[in-house]
Amino acid sequence: MGIGVSLILIAVGAVLAFAVHASSSAFNIHTIGYILLAVGIAGALISMMFWSTWGGFGSRAGAPAGRRTTVIED
Repeated sequence: MGIGVSLILIAVGAVLAFAVHASSSAFNIHTIGYILLAVGIAGALISMMFWSTWGGFGSRAGAPAGRRTTVIED
């Protein structure tokens, strides 16, 4: 789950939790909103934790700039 999906889950969860004033006997809409909020926040935090390990564009600090050659001798 990426940042975009997390933001959408947070937005939909907030709308269901705070802005919808409908009730249903089958399930609680506000509880579903809080669950979506929690899943969205957890997904955003996990995505941000792994953002630095993705690599991205450019090189990391301390990494060699060119190609690395590994020689295995028997």
